[in-house]
Amino acid sequence: MALVNKAACVAQTSKNNAGVYTLGPLIHNPQVVSELRERGVKQADAVEQVEEGILVIRSHGVAPAVIEQARLKGLRVVDATCPHVSKAHKAAQQLRERGYLVVVVGELGHPEVEGIRAYAGDDAIVVQEPSDLPKDLKSSKIGIVVQTTQVVGALNAIIDALKKRNITPIVRNTICFATRQRQEAAIKLAATVDVMVVVGGRNSGNTTRLAQLCQTVCSRTHHVESPAELVKAWFKDTTAVGITAGASTPENQIIAVEEALHAFERQKP
Repeated sequence: MALVNKAACVAQTSKNNAGVYTLGPLIHNPQVVSELRERGVKQADAVEQVEEGILVIRSHGVAPAVIEQARLKGLRVVDATCPHVSKAHKAAQQLRERGYLVVVVGELGHPEVEGIRAYAGDDAIVVQEPSDLPKDLKSSKIGIVVQTTQVVGALNAIIDALKKRNITPIVRNTICFATRQRQEAAIKLAATVDVMVVVGGRNSGNTTRLAQLCQTVCSRTHHVESPAELVKAWFKDTTAVGITAGASTPENQIIAVEEALHAFERQKP
């Protein structure tokens, strides 16, 4: 957010005021994207849609060719790729350069995964569960990298499936440490409450996974984007409610949901 706000200020003070564009949504949070739009930050789905100005590479990262294309077009590029995603890019590239067939554990088609895949080579494979692994692998020399917001269980399942084929992969666990901590803390909290509320965009992979993990230990788990989605009936006959949020959820959105829950509490007879 800070990089985008700074870019917007630079654009406003420039002579031609060409504008600021993000390549796709900056983060998977509709409210944040809406706020950026109100500040004049536009969204482009491809470099071809931007004729001039500042192009911000979103947190999910992109293929190197995309950045090169933007620079050759004369656009000023601001790279807001998450450092953890950049680490996954580097790991994928190193494995490829060492001759490994790279397996990316993550969601096929997700922008972060597509970016990692670009560094992993044309023959890289994207899998989310063991059944996604091809029956015939082109090589037994396998290197693994992981979408930064994946769960450890998904990674372990792929490793176990490969070992059953007598393949011992080189593993670069690129799951974000903060994501792992958040997941572990959310599961621990969900196991102690009657209702769990997960706050964040429905198009956010890490938020969705948080909700899924919480659901495994607390059946009354609800994923909401804003306080307006809270339903008072969810909290009937409860003594404890837990709140967690995805990595892309701003603090003010979490506070707003918390305040709404306190309001429900005050309305109890």
